[in-house]
Parts: sequence; structure tokens; C-alpha cells
Amino acid sequence: MEQPTPRILIAKPGLDGHDRGAKVVARALRDAGMEVIYTGLRQTPEMVVEAALQEDADAIGLSILSGAHMPLVKRIIELMHEQEMQDVPLFLGGIIPNEDIPALQALGVAGIFGPGASMNEIIDFIWQSVGYSPSGDAA
Repeated sequence: MEQPTPRILIAKPGLDGHDRGAKVVARALRDAGMEVIYTGLRQTPEMVVEAALQEDADAIGLSILSGAHMPLVKRIIELMHEQEMQDVPLFLGGIIPNEDIPALQALGVAGIFGPGASMNEIIDFIWQSVGYSPSGDAA
């Protein structure tokens, strides 16, 4: 039985204008067999969650380098709960101070990837998080 291709939304919330990392991750996910929806720069939390709803995303990835990760993630998770999207894994990449990781995890962030994280680590995390495997078997 063929499984659906996972749909991953990659977003750049906030005012950060650097999107190279997000694009590199998006391309790696696509090359790994996932469908990627890239929302572009300067997305509001409302725009991110609305896009995830419209695109029926299986997971949401945020790239945040601006230092505004706590309020942005908190608001996105609030909106996800309002839309009953608690089952959609949220993962985060960017410059995240180690001391903020426990608070982000407590909010519900499923995965946090900083500079130097390998693409394989991110890809494997997403396959596991969405319950699929690249071979087509349930993970």
C-alpha cells in the first residue's frame, strides 16, 4: 500500500531577512522525497498557521535567526492549539541559545536544530515525526 508523501511547511517568521538556511533545508527535504511548501520571508505567526492549515501540512519547520524565537514560537503554538493542530510536529532551526531549549520543548516544539545540525539528522527526525519512512513503510 502506498503512503502519502509528507507535506512539510517551512516558514521564516518575524523580521529576519536571511533565508539561505531555510532554503537549504527545504531542498534537502524535497530531495529526501517530501513535498515542501516554503512560505518565504517575514511571515506572521497567523500567516504560518494559516498556510499550514491550507496546505494540510504534516509538519511545520521554522527558521529563526533574529532572537525572537520565544514570542514567535509561543504565538504559533497558541494558534496551532486554537486550530486543533496539536498533532502537527513543530520543529525549529536557527540560532537558539541552549538555555531556551527546555522552555521551547515545554511549549511543544518537537525538534530543535542549531548551526551544524546535519541534514540527515533533520530528515530522519521529520520522517519519524510524521510517521512515515522513505521506503514507504510506516515508521
